[in-house]
Amino acid sequence: MMQKNTFLLLLAVLIAFFNPLEANAQRKSKNKTDNVQRTNLKTVPKLVVGIVVDQMRYDYITRFWNHYGDGGFKRLVEEGFNCKNNHFNYAPTSTGPGHTSVYTGAAPGTHGIIGNNWYDKVSGTEVYCASDTTFVSVGTTSDAGKMSPHRMTVSTITDELRLHNQMRGKTIAIALKDRGAVLPGGHTANAAYWFHGEDEGKWISSSYYMQQLPKWVRDFNGSNVIKSYKKPWTTVKDISTYSESGTDNNAYEGLFETEITPTFPHTTPNMVNKNADFEILKSTPYGNSITTDFAMEAVQKESLGMDAITDFLAVSFSSTDYVGHKYGVNSKEVQDTYLRLDMDLERLFKMLDQKVGPGEYTVFLTADHGAVDVPAYLRDRKIPAGYFKFESIRPKLNEFLKYRFGTVDILRNFSNYQLFLDHKVIENLDMEVAEVQEIIARELLDYPVVDRVYTGDQMMKNEYTKGIPYILQNGYNQKRSGDVLLVLKPGTISYRETGTSHGTPHIYDTHVPLLFYGKGIKRGSTVARTEIPDIAPTLASLLGIAFPNGTTGKPIVEVLE
Repeated sequence: MMQKNTFLLLLAVLIAFFNPLEANAQRKSKNKTDNVQRTNLKTVPKLVVGIVVDQMRYDYITRFWNHYGDGGFKRLVEEGFNCKNNHFNYAPTSTGPGHTSVYTGAAPGTHGIIGNNWYDKVSGTEVYCASDTTFVSVGTTSDAGKMSPHRMTVSTITDELRLHNQMRGKTIAIALKDRGAVLPGGHTANAAYWFHGEDEGKWISSSYYMQQLPKWVRDFNGSNVIKSYKKPWTTVKDISTYSESGTDNNAYEGLFETEITPTFPHTTPNMVNKNADFEILKSTPYGNSITTDFAMEAVQKESLGMDAITDFLAVSFSSTDYVGHKYGVNSKEVQDTYLRLDMDLERLFKMLDQKVGPGEYTVFLTADHGAVDVPAYLRDRKIPAGYFKFESIRPKLNEFLKYRFGTVDILRNFSNYQLFLDHKVIENLDMEVAEVQEIIARELLDYPVVDRVYTGDQMMKNEYTKGIPYILQNGYNQKRSGDVLLVLKPGTISYRETGTSHGTPHIYDTHVPLLFYGKGIKRGSTVARTEIPDIAPTLASLLGIAFPNGTTGKPIVEVLE
């Protein structure tokens, strides 16, 4: 009897011991199953909208903040994610390389678009980043449509999305500038459209994408939408409230034809002629409005974001660059252009809410480069600044080349702040290329306007991780870039004395906005450094697709839910 009681007691202890273990194991198994079910491998928005604002400094967000409405820039910042310390990690900082780097996740050293134009060492001629004479214009009899992305040597995020979805999703790219559409669209875009001004004023394309314009594009071109913007440029708000910018009448701004002063309202006859000079619209905020109108039409007529397969709309707002070049970053014209762009963004987002659905699309907004204050203005404010023309140093440089090497033919070209040398001449002189690069670099370093100089040999042999040489190296393409790289002093540009430009490795050209918004995006901000090539891998991680094949950037983990 005692043995039986002992046995029952032992059995009870064992049951009590193993039941919790079993229950715990069951809970772990269930939790594991739940975790597998909750694992978010990808986010599937119906539409991704990539927005590149041409020549947008980061401080345009903060400077004009109190004038913006709630539905444009503020919506992106307050309901999305703001990367406050976002930079281009390469130079030259210009439109072609900028758009390419955003969409490839790489710098020019990898993707090959080293400038808007550059000297081709093989042919000995200058080439344009998007030109391609093997294709013909579509929508115009001019040569303005002879374009393709063939000079871009890697894939884009738009390419990878198309490949991932077995080419079933659509990619449509739109910009006033051809390069602002062709390069973001990638190699596989269904269509890229750009604006042909002159006396035609219509959206065109290339036979790379299509043989004729779709009916909806022809209808848009045939409507009065574009002509309706041929009107005087007046400020959208009372100009007296534009206290965030300089005086309206000053010596630092350019003029439209027939104008005597660079002041509002801009009413040159070319602005209001309904049948001629549509090119002038690019240098007004109306160019951005035309782009918005056309993008909205594309969403509706191409049914973008209307099914379960993710589509991509790549939009570049180019007029901000034309206005910045003409008037400079401190002008009332730039301020008015951004207030109007804010309204255009709100129009676009409202339409996307209606047609695609709130929370069903993902947006990023960035820029292709920044810009410097007008050097003449800076100089008058006692800030070091100036201007540079290669022709001004050419006589002295030629004298040095002839004295040191016996010929000026050793220099083939100067472009994008790079000197291209004739390697055959160097070989005939029985000298090493690296030696000649170094000799010329040391000579140029003595020129007052030059801040620093690097050689192609340094770019190829060293590995830089910070500062100006890091930026230059990321922009250095071994097959396409030059032999000697110049860096001008801060505040110095190669441009006229009115308006402004860009292209340097200095911070005013590299610091640009980066905003994410919509499906799969956290709300918040960061002041940690992010770089332009990080955009594409961030999107790829969100979408669960392959990174573009030249990607050097990394996902910005703080952005993603």
